[in-house]
Amino acid sequence: MTTMETHTLALPGVDLVYDVRSPLSASDDHRTLLMIGQPMTAEGFNALATHFTDRTVVTYDPRGLGRSVRSDGRSDHTPQQQAADLHLLIEALGAAPVDVFASSGGAVTALELVASHPGDVATLVAHEPPITGVLPDAAAAERAQAVVHEAYQAKGMGAGMAAFMALVSWQGEFTDAYFAQPAPDPAAFGLPTEDDGSRDDPLLSKASGTVTDYRPDAAALTAAPTRIVIAVGEETAGTYTARTAVATAALLGQEAVVFPSHHGGFLDGEFGYAGKPAEFAARLREVLDAG
Repeated sequence: MTTMETHTLALPGVDLVYDVRSPLSASDDHRTLLMIGQPMTAEGFNALATHFTDRTVVTYDPRGLGRSVRSDGRSDHTPQQQAADLHLLIEALGAAPVDVFASSGGAVTALELVASHPGDVATLVAHEPPITGVLPDAAAAERAQAVVHEAYQAKGMGAGMAAFMALVSWQGEFTDAYFAQPAPDPAAFGLPTEDDGSRDDPLLSKASGTVTDYRPDAAALTAAPTRIVIAVGEETAGTYTARTAVATAALLGQEAVVFPSHHGGFLDGEFGYAGKPAEFAARLREVLDAG
């Protein structure tokens, strides 16, 4: 069992909100485990955190997302800014070096954190970082992402998310066959067909474009004392995020480690995605303990 407390860290341009789950009985056997995502916020790790009651688990809402209201007048979500925020959060916790499980865009942030502040992290498990530039078909992948943005700008969230689903479910490189497809029907994915007029979705707008455009510093990452594990879902083989994970691992001179389920394999029905959180947690524990 654990107790959970919510805190706010006042940083320049943002009040960063984070949750600390602490074991009821004190233990020094494990490092603090930080779970991060982007654009997913802290609640996305609720199911996974329940499987780590033997250590302190920290989750947070990244700058400008969820409860972390920003006052810097910006709307972009850069890995560099988020990594700087995390460095200050780890410093405030007084827990360095921590272990980190990082999902999707959060995995990109975590790679930047290790490159910029190598003493902050002991083990990083970076699950399917969506880094387009590591792909052999990077230019075509960027074009596919532009199609998503254009659909969102033209017709709203339903059309944009349908285009996004088509992108992330495509198998293999983005060929002419991909671009020859008709625009996907939002209703086929259970998405709204009406346009509510909003254009500020962090995933579909260009606010998070710096995440997929990120260029990892392989030299800094391999030189860091951090043990870096790039993870890939067993059910996502051949898709965009699986391919970026495999290519990122190769960039670091390693092979991606297979985890149960898919891109959201640690979710327990949150956000419409049901993974295998118990099996995922067991694999994560195995990987962390190996360090």
